[in-house]
Amino acid sequence: MQEFFKQLKIQRWDDHRYYHHSRINQSLHLVSAISFVVAYALLFKDPAVAALVAWLISMTARQSGHFFFEPRGYDEVNKATHEYKEEIKVGYNLQRKVVLMAIWAAAPVMLWIDPTLFGYYEATTGFEAFARHTGELWLAVGVGGLIFRTVHLFFIKDVMSGLVWMTKIITDPFHDIKLYYKAPLALMRGELIEPRGNMDHAPT
Repeated sequence: MQEFFKQLKIQRWDDHRYYHHSRINQSLHLVSAISFVVAYALLFKDPAVAALVAWLISMTARQSGHFFFEPRGYDEVNKATHEYKEEIKVGYNLQRKVVLMAIWAAAPVMLWIDPTLFGYYEATTGFEAFARHTGELWLAVGVGGLIFRTVHLFFIKDVMSGLVWMTKIITDPFHDIKLYYKAPLALMRGELIEPRGNMDHAPT
């Protein structure tokens, strides 16, 4: 277990130092993390609504931070190019995220074309039924994406790396709140990029 938590710490630190320089991105991750915690609570009461919150608020905020605000030039602090960081990304890099988001966007389109989803659902009309079915599909996409990449890591790295990454993703909302709760204040001070010193090692 000691090695597991060591690897978890490394993955979390690498994720922060490589992919979260922008204060706007960090602030959006804070919004994402808080709404994900709300979605976790709703999961036990209404999974479809939980998925709608997770995808429409949490994932939209999180991924827009990465796609639109995170710098993609040469990372002077970590001495790494954007291409290198994309290559070593343990989880979903931008290319994989495009595929995942395309599947996410396709779900309501499929329901609009065929509300029964090839006979899986009873034929219903109205926005509420459409929204709930969309939420259920998005929940399946989220869980499926998590499982797919975890198992993929089993083969391209090792089982521990996959399990560590899965644990990191599930617990990221709580960790992001702790990590980025000051980001909006820094942003209001006009600080667009987090000042960074030596990022070689996580703080002990």
